[in-house]
Amino acid sequence: MVPFTVSSVFTEASVDSWIAVVLVVAAGLYLYGVHRLRARGDQWPLSRTLLFIGAGLGSIAAVTVSGLHAYDTTLVSVHMVQHMVLSMVAPIFLALGAPITLALRVLRGAPRKRLLAVVHSRFARVMSFPLVAYALFVANPFVLYFTGLYRLTLENWFAHEVVHAHFILTGCLFFWPLLGLDPLPGRWPYPGRALLMVLSVPFHTVLGLTIMQSTTLLGGDWYPSLGLSWVDPWSDQKVAGGILWAGGEFVSVTMIGVLLLQWFKQSEREARRIDRELDRQEAAAAAAAARTAAEGAA
Repeated sequence: MVPFTVSSVFTEASVDSWIAVVLVVAAGLYLYGVHRLRARGDQWPLSRTLLFIGAGLGSIAAVTVSGLHAYDTTLVSVHMVQHMVLSMVAPIFLALGAPITLALRVLRGAPRKRLLAVVHSRFARVMSFPLVAYALFVANPFVLYFTGLYRLTLENWFAHEVVHAHFILTGCLFFWPLLGLDPLPGRWPYPGRALLMVLSVPFHTVLGLTIMQSTTLLGGDWYPSLGLSWVDPWSDQKVAGGILWAGGEFVSVTMIGVLLLQWFKQSEREARRIDRELDRQEAAAAAAAARTAAEGAA
């Protein structure tokens, strides 16, 4: 295999994977839903469409359809970039695209009832409960990298693709209740969400440093057995740990900022709602006083 370069991201791209098909179908369904809304005169924010398709699905495509995919079993550093994007970047943008809200606004009758039943099912409540999602999000990478499971994903194509899907799923389970705009059951108030987001920051540091300082190679002798003269597996593993450490902290801190912004906007909306209610009460009291005064004058 030729050495990995920036140009390899483009020259080694391939669209023959099942992920490419899923991405196209997901984008098509989302755009169809937006079209249906606009056809009946309803509006849908352009920002949500761009976040879901451009940033969400686009970031998944950037690491699974591009040339990065050709090197994800060759360089652990490339795999770690995939890990970060699939589990932390893409799920955030997918959540901010509010696809469930879009579907609920488009669907009618039995399909809408079935979707609501799924969203409010006991299974969905348990899996989307923040502490459960947090435990899965934090524990899964340790299980993957420090057991024989990682070696299996390097040797078995199907297991490798399942791990990609698993990254996306666990990321969605974690970030959707924290940052998403869809109506989910049992959503925590903003202080609890902010605390959970803060608690996720040290985990990336610990995992990244553990990988950087490990005295064994991830995947055992898999990477040395490739016999690539242009890369040192030990150095590449240190780079991978650094990517996880620095990238995880950057994304987590950025998302804490986004969460605080959402919290601030929600507080503003609540303040406006209270002001409107007080205005209505004052208007009603003034009208009642005027009627009383008129009746007394009569």
